[in-house]
Amino acid sequence: MTSSAPPSEQTSPLAWDADDRQAVTYLRALAMDAVQSVGNGHPGTAMSLAPIAYLLYRDYVRHDPSDPSWPARDRFVLSAGHSSLTLYSQLFLSGIGVDMDDLRSFRRWGSLTPGHPEFGHTPGVETTSGPLGQGVATAVGMAMAARFERGLFDPDSPDSPFDYRVWVLASDGDLEEGISAEASSLAGRQQLANLCVVWDDNRISIEGDTALAFDEDVVARYRSYGWDVHEVDMLDNGDVDIAAVDAALRASAACTTAPSFIRVRTTIAWPAPHARGTSKSHGSALGDDEVAATKSELGLDPSQDFAFDESLLERIRSDRATRGAAHGATWAMAIDAWRASHPERAALLDRLTAHDLPAAMEAALPSYESGTAVATRKASGDTISALAAVLPELWGGSADLAESNNTSIAGAKSFLPEETATSSPFGRVIHFGIREHAMGAIINGIALDGLTRPFCGTFLVFSDYMRGAVRLAALMQTPSTFVWTHDSIGLGEDGPTHQPIEHLWSLRAIPGFAVCRPADARETSAAWLAILRRREPIGIVLSRQGLPVLDTEPTSVLDGVHAGGYLVRQASDPVATIMATGSEVHLALQAADGLAREGIEVNVASLPCLEWFDQQEQSYRDAVIRPDVRPRVAVEAGSTIGWHRYVGDHGAIVGLDHFGASGEASVLFSEFGVTAESVADATRRVVAAHSS
Repeated sequence: MTSSAPPSEQTSPLAWDADDRQAVTYLRALAMDAVQSVGNGHPGTAMSLAPIAYLLYRDYVRHDPSDPSWPARDRFVLSAGHSSLTLYSQLFLSGIGVDMDDLRSFRRWGSLTPGHPEFGHTPGVETTSGPLGQGVATAVGMAMAARFERGLFDPDSPDSPFDYRVWVLASDGDLEEGISAEASSLAGRQQLANLCVVWDDNRISIEGDTALAFDEDVVARYRSYGWDVHEVDMLDNGDVDIAAVDAALRASAACTTAPSFIRVRTTIAWPAPHARGTSKSHGSALGDDEVAATKSELGLDPSQDFAFDESLLERIRSDRATRGAAHGATWAMAIDAWRASHPERAALLDRLTAHDLPAAMEAALPSYESGTAVATRKASGDTISALAAVLPELWGGSADLAESNNTSIAGAKSFLPEETATSSPFGRVIHFGIREHAMGAIINGIALDGLTRPFCGTFLVFSDYMRGAVRLAALMQTPSTFVWTHDSIGLGEDGPTHQPIEHLWSLRAIPGFAVCRPADARETSAAWLAILRRREPIGIVLSRQGLPVLDTEPTSVLDGVHAGGYLVRQASDPVATIMATGSEVHLALQAADGLAREGIEVNVASLPCLEWFDQQEQSYRDAVIRPDVRPRVAVEAGSTIGWHRYVGDHGAIVGLDHFGASGEASVLFSEFGVTAESVADATRRVVAAHSS
């Protein structure tokens, strides 16, 4: 039932016996039963993909069922997340966290088998998938992470214990989404030979035949991307040609120069007598009569639900456990030999595995002189390069905006398959091209690997193009860092198409996601330190224009930024509090200086990260925004929508609830009323109103 030789060394025809055929038969029935039991879901794809997924886990996906997080495992990504039963059934067969009761509770509250696979919820699920195309792009990040880590730990060995492959099952819908095209194009350029995408070409979507909207030559497209391409037609009866799939997978595993793309023609919901090949079978329960008829077609008892022969299940699990143990033993010998030969690299691996950071980080931060003008995007670039000197795991790049985003690492080579004076397969500077959405998902894929710390950059306004990936980062809580520069009307002449207005609060609205908008160069460096210590998804939002370095104590800045907010000006008896983020903090301080000359004493709070600030103890928050000081003013050069929670009924907000314009930054701030005088006027009003 199990092949003994590694896939790349197999030359004989596929060994596929009665046990394998019967296992696939049961899997098809389980897909129908699980959806029928809950009354909704996607049975058809899970039915037709059952033999392919079974073959992958039997012979190709290197894993150890006793240790789902084994670092040397291959990664399996079900990009077609709606067919989650395809994955759950293989976890069930492998004995990885999912049992028959979990399949019975499919899509129900509290189950390990939610409607779409969720990373961190079900053992063996490598990434949350379901938003189509995200899985393909995330898998590209995983493949890139494997290559980068090879360079960190074992760059010179022909075969390394750090090599792994990434296997993807993708649907028609995945390949219709633009994000998959962006990521696949980059994967071809990167020659990611450890990546294989299997396309389930069933030509059915919810609205009917995919030809309604999708009739391009996908195979030719992937050839043009530089992929190693294979095509597998279905059998005459409409079933999967599993022997041909095996041959294509073997060829993929043997390819060392390009990612592999395997087109497999399938019949959705095969062998259901009436539902096969129909759009109804994509996203609806088949119905009791059709389920019974299909079980009869499969040679199963129609009266039995959730059936699987116990002795067969035991044999499959035993085979997979034996295979996994053999992989584990071979890897353990290899990693022990590697450790003995590379003690310094082994120490690095141990540090990264433990998610520890070197003590030298804080000392590595750049220093800045008070009063000098430094754009926070430049300070971020300075900090990235400084920290990279002590953090070899830090790497990333930008969507063709590295010079604007300041997302390069000084002296580092580009991450490219060619070894040149400026590039290396193990380089630290990623060139994503103008592919923001794929860039975000790729960063998530790298972060999911768990060892390195990736970042990516673009303009804040283009965070819209990558929002799906940012939301998934928040769902999965991956340590993905998104660098967003040109954060307001302060970018000036590029005009309203490039000036973010609603973006800060739109991003703050994502649960589990943090937005950090530092006020100056010192806060920017402190923010990077906090990001690396926190290991959570975050967007750091930075200015294009130079901002004055505030006259604050470096220690208080580090502590204050880590807490998400702190007082940058504290009056002995304040009558109001002015709070601000980013480039508007210095406006708040200017306003406070002018008010003080009038005898109006105010506190000024810098709140670079509201999410971090809200996590602090109430006593700390009350010390920054005093509850007994009711007059409050918030200033931020963007939408005002969320500030009401902080200023309360006695407060005012200085901001922008309209689009910007093309013009010099200083003119725009003046014309749109985001000035120190506007802040002072608002403060006078709220103080007077409270006093009356």
